[in-house]
Amino acid sequence: MDDPDAVDRADAERRDAADPLAGFRDRFATPDGERYMDGNSLGLAPAAAEASVERVVDEWRDLAIRGWEAADPDWFSYAEQLSDRLAPLVGAREGEVAVANSTTVNVHTLVGSFLDQLPGTPAGSDPAGEAPAVVVNELDFPTDHYAVRAQLRQRGIDPEGKLAVVESRDGRTVRAADVEATLDERDDAGIVFMPSVLYRSGQLLDVERIAAAAHEAGALAGFDCAHSVGVVDHDLHGAGVDFAVWCSYKYLNAGPGATAGLYVHERHHDVTPALAGWWGHEKATQFEMRGEYTPAADAGRWQVGTPPLLSTAPLSGALDVLEEAGVDRVRRKSVALTDYLIDLVDERLPDAFAVGTPRDPDRRGGHVAVEHPDGYRLSEALRDRGVVVDFRPPNVVRVCPSPLYTRFVDVWDVVETVRKVVETDAHLDYETRGGGVT
Repeated sequence: MDDPDAVDRADAERRDAADPLAGFRDRFATPDGERYMDGNSLGLAPAAAEASVERVVDEWRDLAIRGWEAADPDWFSYAEQLSDRLAPLVGAREGEVAVANSTTVNVHTLVGSFLDQLPGTPAGSDPAGEAPAVVVNELDFPTDHYAVRAQLRQRGIDPEGKLAVVESRDGRTVRAADVEATLDERDDAGIVFMPSVLYRSGQLLDVERIAAAAHEAGALAGFDCAHSVGVVDHDLHGAGVDFAVWCSYKYLNAGPGATAGLYVHERHHDVTPALAGWWGHEKATQFEMRGEYTPAADAGRWQVGTPPLLSTAPLSGALDVLEEAGVDRVRRKSVALTDYLIDLVDERLPDAFAVGTPRDPDRRGGHVAVEHPDGYRLSEALRDRGVVVDFRPPNVVRVCPSPLYTRFVDVWDVVETVRKVVETDAHLDYETRGGGVT
């Protein structure tokens, strides 16, 4: 902290008074009587996103099918307009971003598309085993492995031999050096697919270094940026990333199930999508209903079906807020909030607690993994006391002070609530593990 002696709530209030983004909190629906610290799973609702949905509903009622051309903005080009707005937030050039599908669908279509470009694919009749491998890591969010394995199987490639898993040394983080070592050990690497931020620990990986290592090994570099877009100031094109995916319901605050996004470097805009659909067709002739697929000339070719307007519309209003705030300022506040949270865990909580997130802000995303042997019971006790967090096995309580609506006093109050719960053993009243959404 700036002043180690200023460990009180008044210090948090002073930080809030100096916060240039403080006013943005009023643009979100913040639950009464709660400290919401789960924006890394679902961002809160900005009023502008609600207004965007209401506008599209009104257009649907008033215009019906004419909304595809007569709405403002028109529905036909809605996804493309949002894609253009998202591009600068992730460091992409014009045409490199598409608002489309869900995150897992985008993993399927992009991994599949690029596997099809590599020598040895399909490998069903390849007795020499020259099929390409996909390099992942053991701390990935499970859906990424599910999708990659499925795409390998569909091409006659055995995932047991061709899913190269980089191991973690500490169960929390993945070292870029270990990714590089895996690439040095294998001469069959075709794709490196990593998260930008590990979903459990919050480690921010060195995207540029990993992309460079992949290219040095003759492989493509892809990233799952679900836990970073909207809170990390990416430069995907500048880093040489080949492709990336992300969701819109975490730090972009576009609502549950909001339409996802993808990025494909312009050098790959001649690749044929593995999942071809009519909405990825070139727009000029899309409604000529030709029998032959003519893909769009940019990342829009990885759209599959008709964009779900009611799940896409909230992104428009949410981007209004993020664009005004500026992702660079959002990142600075995120670092300040997570620094503050880590300091309070160190100074205010018992020795049973540990911080599982890198302390170097250049290696940290937007949330902090607070570790405790009774993490699940603690998370349940906190929810019953108005602190909304989530739990990830085996012992991680994820705490996310999302910058656009979280105050420093909220962080202070959350840590104080944690301290009181463990001091009174209140968490021991809860079951050791339950079901449902955590």
